[in-house]
Amino acid sequence: MTASLLDAHPRVIDPVNRASEVIFGLLMALSFTGSLSVAAAGQEEVRTMMLAALGCNLAWGVVDGVMYLVATAMEQARRNALLRGVRESKDVGAAHAILEHALPGRLGEAIGAAGLEELRVRIAALPDAKPSAHLDRDDFVAALAVFVLVVLSTFPVVVPFLFLSDAAVAIRLSNAIALVTLFIAGHRLGRYGGIAPWKIGLAMAAVGAALVSVIIALGG
Repeated sequence: MTASLLDAHPRVIDPVNRASEVIFGLLMALSFTGSLSVAAAGQEEVRTMMLAALGCNLAWGVVDGVMYLVATAMEQARRNALLRGVRESKDVGAAHAILEHALPGRLGEAIGAAGLEELRVRIAALPDAKPSAHLDRDDFVAALAVFVLVVLSTFPVVVPFLFLSDAAVAIRLSNAIALVTLFIAGHRLGRYGGIAPWKIGLAMAAVGAALVSVIIALGG
């Protein structure tokens, strides 16, 4: 089921979005496991920690899913407004300026006036844009996928506590799994961005460890 959810929407399957949700969920879970005291960790404390970590990620999974829908709706509204602005503009130069500003990076400069005009003509031939954002089934499936990613990120760091009675060993194994997971997420981000994957992986693991320390120090 998870694989089908991840493949249902291109923005969820995008490596940046996927890695970001996994890293966020992992850091939230680590803020609980990292605060567990080895000296005082009995079965009840471990159980409380696991329930708290799962509950926190469930809650944040819901928040992230809802915010994904909000962001999607706002992006659709922005695109609709851009299309209307181009279609309704009486000044070709103003329409070109709108398109150039909307294109990423220096793409607007690169395609030149002829390319912008061709794009303007194509947009003018499109059917009227919907006046407001419209969320469809794929958007809701994508939001569910975001929720699943955040929640599933809890399990790699809490599984050792389910199978090991020695809290000290469980904590060390949990931290090792977390660092490996962070490295993998960073490695995939590096491959996606065309930057040395292993360097980004190591950097992500180091940044993750630092962020967890800050979260714990601030009482997170």
